[in-house]
Amino acid sequence: MTMPQDPVAALGINGFAAALRGGEITSEAAVNAYLARIDVLDPLLQAYECVDAERALATARAMDSLLACGIDLGPLMGLPVSVKDLFVIDGFTPHAGSNLPIQERLGTEEGRFIRALKETGCVILGTTRMVEFALGITGHSVSRGTPWNPWDDQHHRLPGGSSSGAAVALSAGLCALSVGSDTGGSVRVPAAMCGLFGLKTTAGLWPNDGAFPLEPNTDTIGLLTRSAQDAAIAFESLHARLNAASVSGCPPLDPARLALGIPEHYFLDDLAPDMRAAYDISLAKIKAAGANLKSMTIPHVDGRERYFPVAMSTHLLAWLGEDTFLDQREKIDPIIRARIEKGLAIKAHDYLALAQERQQHIDSARSVFDAVDVVISPTTQGPPRRVEELNDSDVAMQAAMGMTRNTQPANYFDWCAVTLPMGISQEGLPLGLQLNAPGHSEARLLQIAIAIESLLDPPAQPAPFHGHSLR
Repeated sequence: MTMPQDPVAALGINGFAAALRGGEITSEAAVNAYLARIDVLDPLLQAYECVDAERALATARAMDSLLACGIDLGPLMGLPVSVKDLFVIDGFTPHAGSNLPIQERLGTEEGRFIRALKETGCVILGTTRMVEFALGITGHSVSRGTPWNPWDDQHHRLPGGSSSGAAVALSAGLCALSVGSDTGGSVRVPAAMCGLFGLKTTAGLWPNDGAFPLEPNTDTIGLLTRSAQDAAIAFESLHARLNAASVSGCPPLDPARLALGIPEHYFLDDLAPDMRAAYDISLAKIKAAGANLKSMTIPHVDGRERYFPVAMSTHLLAWLGEDTFLDQREKIDPIIRARIEKGLAIKAHDYLALAQERQQHIDSARSVFDAVDVVISPTTQGPPRRVEELNDSDVAMQAAMGMTRNTQPANYFDWCAVTLPMGISQEGLPLGLQLNAPGHSEARLLQIAIAIESLLDPPAQPAPFHGHSLR
């Protein structure tokens, strides 16, 4: 039996919505296609934590019936999606990537975002694997497994984290849209490393209730899609539902009317040669379209290096409880455990001083966008490494630092941000281009991303995996 093709990838969300309403496809047929692909590929890729085929098919049939009765919930209706395993969802047990029993502490009530996801008519196929407690950027996880990046069928490469399974599932054609979270790059890094588009929303824009909290001041919900257009459609639909108001996107943008900030330092330090070459080529294409490129300095960007190691471990330790952590720390991934342990020695006044410094830096960085629409940079310093390279602790540290260096600033400064594909390395691995924008300007940022995406080469697809086509 031939494995079904991804039923949405070639259509995009708009195309799928039109085909669904035109009777060319049903939600049930799309779900069945994804479930068949999951059955074949996920034992190899390990993207999903849990799949509920029965519930997904029942929901899909309900969406088809509603449409047949003339009830239309919008462009996401009937769309098969995956959700990161840190949300409370009826019928699923949340693990947050851990073997510790966190379910009782999280509760059983779905948060507003998951309710909105369901109200738009999305069909949840299952929950995706993640780095333990969302406290890791590489995607490597001892506790519940490291998903296999589908861009290399010979070597187990890092998928990026902490939304590792979310990126692998979408990249391999095991869902049409993935929901993740981003506290320091956890949507953008895996999206970039798996050849996808990733949106990090502004902190507080979408409610985080019903989700495992890592660092509440910088935790954000994000989306992984195949294109900026798909992300814009999903964002508008979900944002309207969450705010009980209609949302309309910005009109198409002419690239010639854009001013893009090029960081003079920090974001461009220590780039891999392939990444630097792809970035320069992308900038040349954007400039040729008439965009104004302006060199600039981002003030206090290194503040994120002081803030996140303290804030993340402090908040996580407070949520877990010191006694629980000490009693059960042997069950935790050794790298994650070591990061949490640092919180035991952090003093309250030191954390509060860093929180105050962050607020001062947020205020001073607002001027960054006085003269530019977005700040553009590579998403990471290089393409995904092999998992085995992390056996060397120095390499592991270097890899992690190289993945967060360019993404954490957006969380630190309360910006919104996206990553989009900008080509592949000489080894055939995906490279990402990042756009940062002022907080709460997601609609405009997505329109800018659509304009820039149109100037770059169409994103490639992963090569065949162990004899199974992922296209």
